[in-house]
Amino acid sequence: MINTNGFPVNADYGTEKIFSYKNAKNQPLDIVFRVYNDGVAFRYVFPDKSDSLVNIAGEATAYVLPDSTSRWMQPFNLSYEDFYPLNKTGLSNGKGQEWGFPALYKVNDNPVWVLISEANITSDNCATKLSNREHPNEYKVSYPPARNDFQQEGVKTSLPWTSQWHTLMVGKLSDIVESTLITDVSEPSQLKETDWIKPGPVSWIYWANNHGSKDYQKVVEYVDLAAEMNWPYVLIDWEWDVMENGGDITDAVNYAKSKGIKPLMWYNSGTSWLDPTPNESLLTAEKRAKEFSWLNEIGVHGIKVDFFAGDQQDMMQYYIDILKDAAKYHLLVNFHGATVPRGWERTYPNLMTTEAVYGAEWYNNQPVLTNRAAEHNTTLPFTRNVIGSMDYTPVTFSNSQHPHITSYAHELALSVVFESGLQHFADRPEAYKTLPEVPKYFLKQVPVTWDDTKLLDGFPGEKVLVARKKGQQWYIGGLNGKEQAQTLILNFDFLGDGDFHLQLIKDGKDEKSFSSETIKINKGDTLTVDCLPRGGFVGVVR
Repeated sequence: MINTNGFPVNADYGTEKIFSYKNAKNQPLDIVFRVYNDGVAFRYVFPDKSDSLVNIAGEATAYVLPDSTSRWMQPFNLSYEDFYPLNKTGLSNGKGQEWGFPALYKVNDNPVWVLISEANITSDNCATKLSNREHPNEYKVSYPPARNDFQQEGVKTSLPWTSQWHTLMVGKLSDIVESTLITDVSEPSQLKETDWIKPGPVSWIYWANNHGSKDYQKVVEYVDLAAEMNWPYVLIDWEWDVMENGGDITDAVNYAKSKGIKPLMWYNSGTSWLDPTPNESLLTAEKRAKEFSWLNEIGVHGIKVDFFAGDQQDMMQYYIDILKDAAKYHLLVNFHGATVPRGWERTYPNLMTTEAVYGAEWYNNQPVLTNRAAEHNTTLPFTRNVIGSMDYTPVTFSNSQHPHITSYAHELALSVVFESGLQHFADRPEAYKTLPEVPKYFLKQVPVTWDDTKLLDGFPGEKVLVARKKGQQWYIGGLNGKEQAQTLILNFDFLGDGDFHLQLIKDGKDEKSFSSETIKINKGDTLTVDCLPRGGFVGVVR
């Protein structure tokens, strides 16, 4: 399609229209709108050319909601780690406040859903948030304040300048979950070769031990776990630089390679929390080149970078610099303690996943997740996970510092319901090794990336049924977010013609047991699955 300003837009995706304005000083401003089947995106452009720096301190963008709109929003914090509770008023403790992206709305009593976020952040942008401090139904786009070590408001850049895309996914709830709008409007891949980028499951040491990788013998256990479970990666977490008890980091990497497992390693970004080490290895291009060369030399395949300082322009530049430099050395990247995804995984596909979620790690930190996990887990597929891979570190059967009361089948289903290019399975080795044969085999072969996704049923905080396709097989995950037993209804309208078999793994007689069966199904059939309180199920359609 061609818009009236003469700019082509891919006919498979949407239509673009540019509105051009000038202010009283004759300075031009373009507002670019794109309309897609599943949403709308718009951005601002200052088309003038100038070699001098300009300071863009903020913008007047605001989203105004009708009264009685249901909202699922996360109170803003730098790590984007909080819940998305249902909110009818837009107020918290009687006041408006700042909220992080993404923000989900159901308009009045109408069957219209909207998920608001942003995409295609560049080094000429800062990331933004929403504020309804002036009026509970008016959400203004807000720029981050200056930091102690970065005294800049907004963005400094030369012209021409383009803002990030402001995105609104609009439609049925299934349109939201299945949308790819964030990556659709982001810049195409900047990497010429991507064959080295391999998603996959990862064994992860921190959750069960509330500690890093100081103990070499513990690292060996998680390497052995990855080998037994057919997971290609092991993450060697913080404290690897002071590893002891039989070996150092080089010994650990060599042991992983001897078992056919690819090691990943943790780093502190050096921009926020300076206690966990190593904490200064990535701060400059020279340091990154030295560190990444060493990682190539010893045989490490990726990095997890933690503790970023905020959403200011310098942090956006730092994220992008890490991704670019890591790609030169064929290193996968996982951002932790970080901003939410904003489309970088398309532009720099070595970005495999990002935390920015109140995940299973919080069982280590506070008791609050125990009683809220089921509701939270059935909200994330409609909010945080829509905008990009989510490193929740799921599928735990034993307990960390604080217990979980979601059922074992609920935990197993998180491997399908939650999407992450590197899926860090967080439990201790014996918890996986002692699983019954059927769920254990399921975890040995479940994919982490998908060719197609269908929302079969769901409502935030109550239930979710998702079907994901890999090759010729469909994987189905169902979660009960309620404190009461619930029957979930599977409709197989999404199947093609022919006869199929469903292997179903669901709640057993109690929350710590499974039951499994194989059922013949066809396109259009329905199946009811009884779930325990906070229960769930998985299925594989062959």
